[in-house]
Amino acid sequence: MPARIDHLVVVAASLGEGAAWCEATLGVTPGPGGEHPLMGTHNRLLRIATVDHPRAYLEIIAIDPAAAPQGGRRRWFDMDDEAMRSTIRREGPRLVHFVASVADVAAATKELKALDIERGEVVPASRMTARGLLEWKITVRGDGHRTFDGCLPTLIEWGARHPAPALPECGVTLHSLAVTHPQAPKLAAAYEAIGLHAATVAPGAANLCATLFTPRGRVQLESRGL
Repeated sequence: MPARIDHLVVVAASLGEGAAWCEATLGVTPGPGGEHPLMGTHNRLLRIATVDHPRAYLEIIAIDPAAAPQGGRRRWFDMDDEAMRSTIRREGPRLVHFVASVADVAAATKELKALDIERGEVVPASRMTARGLLEWKITVRGDGHRTFDGCLPTLIEWGARHPAPALPECGVTLHSLAVTHPQAPKLAAAYEAIGLHAATVAPGAANLCATLFTPRGRVQLESRGL
């Protein structure tokens, strides 16, 4: 099965700031999420699914001030990087990354290793929801880095449940995800290796550009500079 865009990752200094950004930028209030005990983070979610992206959602994620990563880990998505934290404190929540779902995360990781790309260890994770336990396996580098400036997706393999079906329709949908990067040929080869065809890749400065249709009209979220 091909890889699919699973979710967009927007990092905020706090979930309160993330919710306010979502209301001001997209015109909707994000739904509830939960805590990630493994990483010391928590989130709120927003369904952005379409026919082309049937289980896509937007994740607003922040460091949980009441928790710390287990085992001295560095948090995922470069959330412990001081330069990123400083930019987000100064400029507000930003799109920084995306996650792609695959049928077999171990096999997809091996495909990337064959291209000399280290996507990271496959780590089991979970969180409790009102509908039951969500369980997944996800690639996480020991240094917490996203790699390719956030343009190479983290890989996820979901268990029996996926969060998107429980999220209500909110009038926000994902139209496209365009990626530019100085190493575009290598990045394109990585996408091909995991069967990801839902994002375009072109040469240029490192950037993710997600185009959303929202109650406020067409909105583009970019990661440039992060």
